[in-house]
Amino acid sequence: MTKEEILSILQERDMTEVIELIEDAESGDLEELELVESLGLLRDEELNREVLQLLESLGVTIIYLKGDEEDAEDEDE
Repeated sequence: MTKEEILSILQERDMTEVIELIEDAESGDLEELELVESLGLLRDEELNREVLQLLESLGVTIIYLKGDEEDAEDEDE
């Protein structure tokens, strides 16, 4: 899937936050993205995979957290 196809789908689904992530990655403002591994970024598994591949191709490092790491961070706050 091309970047344009991905952006088109995201626009159709009104996923402006994800579009903003991609724009931030393009401008160099997003270097790392932490995700809970079991959740991913999007509910649609195929689109999730495509968006993550696009972000990585734009230089973003994806850091996968286990669910228990997320809970531990919440407890530290």
